[in-house]
Amino acid sequence: MDYEKFIFCLEGVPDVDNNVITQVVKNLEEIAIDHGIASIYKTCDTIEGLEESLNVLLYEDHNFKDYEIIYLVMPGEPNNICLHDYYYSLEEIAELFEGKMKGKIIHFANLKVLDLNDDEAQYFLDITGARAISGYGSTYNKIASCSTIDKAFFSLYQENDDITEVVEELYQKHYALCKLLDFRLYY
Repeated sequence: MDYEKFIFCLEGVPDVDNNVITQVVKNLEEIAIDHGIASIYKTCDTIEGLEESLNVLLYEDHNFKDYEIIYLVMPGEPNNICLHDYYYSLEEIAELFEGKMKGKIIHFANLKVLDLNDDEAQYFLDITGARAISGYGSTYNKIASCSTIDKAFFSLYQENDDITEVVEELYQKHYALCKLLDFRLYY
């Protein structure tokens, strides 16, 4: 099967100069091998690093249109990410991504809770131009979403462009895990 959708993963780490192979890297390698989904992986430890990585992708990568999932693996509090001990709200992230995410799905791993009301979700989507934002209502520590449910989500999305059908199928195939981690989609 010829896949044309790729994943751009940004992982928040304590220090970008410390080259450690994280579980996220291992999982992206498994996704590539098992499902044929290519990805670019970058780390960032500051908001400036996040913005720089995004700008390199936007303005220097000629395949940017093929990266349909922007996968953010960053710790934080509900509706906030934490980089270098500083918290950034989703409103700040939306402004950073302003107009740059047209048609993309912004997916957050379960290192932070994503709990948006309708207005907050619509604001994020309107400002960024994203097609959808997804994540989890639970940060259940014993299960990392990147090792299980995120792989299934990415794989299903490769096969079907209708994001609501993808989520329905995800719940059908992985109901207990989706409920435990409280998978959420805003579109």
